[in-house]
Amino acid sequence: MPNGLSPIADADDLCRLAAAELSAAYRAESLSPVEVTLAALDRAEAINPLFNAFTMIDRKGAIEAAGASEKRWRAGEPLSAADGIPTTLKDIVWVEGWSVRYGSRTTTSAAYDKDAPAVALLRRAGAVFIGQTTTPEFGWKAITDSGLCGITRNPWNAQKTPGGSSGGAAVAAATGAGVFHLGTDGGGSIRIPASFTGIAGLKPTFGRVPAYPSSAFGTVAHIGPMARTALDLSVMAGAMSGRDISDWQQGVGTLAPLGRIEEVLRGARIGYWSKPPSGALDPGIAAVVSHALACFDAFGATVEPIDLPGGDLLDLFQHHWFTGAAARLALVPPSERAGIDPGFLEIAQAGAAFDVHTLVAAQLERAEFGAAMDRLLDDYDFIVSPGTSIPAFDVGLEVPLGSGLSRWIEWAAFSYPINLSQQPACVIPCGMTEAGLPVGFQIIGARGDDARVLSAAADLEAAFVPMTHAFRQKDLV
Repeated sequence: MPNGLSPIADADDLCRLAAAELSAAYRAESLSPVEVTLAALDRAEAINPLFNAFTMIDRKGAIEAAGASEKRWRAGEPLSAADGIPTTLKDIVWVEGWSVRYGSRTTTSAAYDKDAPAVALLRRAGAVFIGQTTTPEFGWKAITDSGLCGITRNPWNAQKTPGGSSGGAAVAAATGAGVFHLGTDGGGSIRIPASFTGIAGLKPTFGRVPAYPSSAFGTVAHIGPMARTALDLSVMAGAMSGRDISDWQQGVGTLAPLGRIEEVLRGARIGYWSKPPSGALDPGIAAVVSHALACFDAFGATVEPIDLPGGDLLDLFQHHWFTGAAARLALVPPSERAGIDPGFLEIAQAGAAFDVHTLVAAQLERAEFGAAMDRLLDDYDFIVSPGTSIPAFDVGLEVPLGSGLSRWIEWAAFSYPINLSQQPACVIPCGMTEAGLPVGFQIIGARGDDARVLSAAADLEAAFVPMTHAFRQKDLV
C-alpha cells in the first residue's frame, strides 16, 4: 500500500463503493486500485462456493492490472473514470488470455488471443478484470445453470434462481464482488437477473456497444452493463460504447455520448405497460410496482396505461430466438451434441424446421413492430413496466412449478419485445415481495436515448429509497 493511504477498516465498505467514489478516492490517494481489487477478489472467492457466480477468478491478472492503474492514478494520468474499477466479464465474450466456454462442454478450453470489442474498450479504459461469470449453455435461457458449471444461486435465497442468462454477473454485483459487470441480453438476460437480484442493468440501444463475433441469435442480442446503481451503469456504458469496424451490424453512425441529464422526469409523459404479451403478471409484483409508480407525482409527471403495439409478440420472438438456436447448434459437430442442454436442443430443432418464407415474414413483422414502438416513444417520454412478471423461483427449473408454462420466454414477456425493437431499457430495484425477494422496475426510452433512460433511472433510484433502503443494506454473504 502506498504511503499516505488511509484504508477503510471494513472490507465490506470497499465492496459497496460506487465507481465515482472510488475514482475520487484514487485521485485523493486515500484508496488504491490494488487494495480495492484485493477486496473484490476476496469477496468473489468468498461468495463463489455459496452461489456459483464465477467460472474463473483471475487473481494474478487482476492484481497486475490494478498495480498498473495505481501507478497511473499516482502520476495523475488515469485512462478514464473506469480506471482501476474491479470488473467481471460474462463467459460469452472473448477475452485475451482467458478460456471462453459459452457455458458449454462442447467448446474448447484453449485461451483466446483477442478481446471482443467491448472488452477491448474496457481494457483501454483501465478497468481491472477480476474474473469470468457464469451463463447457461450458449446463453439460451433466462436462468443460469449448465452441465459445465452447475447451478448459479440467488444470494437473497439460495434455493431461488438469480435469473439469466447473465445470472453470474448479477450475483457478483449483488454481493459486491466487483463494481462493473459485463452482461449480454438477447431476450432479457441483463434485465431479468437484475430484477431477481435487486441490482441495476441496462440493455442499451442496439449498436451502442460493439459486438464481435456476431451472435448466432442475430440483432436481438445486445451487450450491456450491470452494476449496483444507475450511475455506475452510466460510467461503465460510457467506457464500453463506441464504433468498431469489426461490427458490421452496428451501422456507420455514432450515438450521442452518455452523460447525466437533469430533470428528465419533470413534467414527463409516462406510458405504463402492465399487460405482458405472454404469461400473467404476478399480483405481488403488480402491487410493488404500482406503489413505485406513485413516485412520479413528485416530478409532476403523468402516468397513463398503455398497451404495446403489434400482434403475437411471443410467436414473433420465438421465430427469431429458435432460429438463432438452430444456427448456434449447427456450429457443434453432431458427435459432440450428446451432453447439450435438452431444452436448447428442443428449441434449436424447432428453429431448424421453420421454412424460409416464414422467416422472411417474421423479419417484416419485426420491422413493423419496431416502427410502431418508435412511434409510441415519440408520443411518450418513457415507457415503464415491471422488470419481470414473476419473482425469482426455484433453481433447476426453466419455469415455476405449477405455472402451466413450458418455456422461459413465456414469463420473460416484459423483456423480449424490447429486444425485438432495440430501444434502451434499464431495470432498477423498486421494492420487495412479501417473501423477501427483489422486484425490478423497467424504464424504456427511444432508440439512442440511453443517457435520458439512465438519468431517469438515477432519479427514480433516489425516489425509491423508502422502498429499497432496507434490502440495499442487507448483508448477502
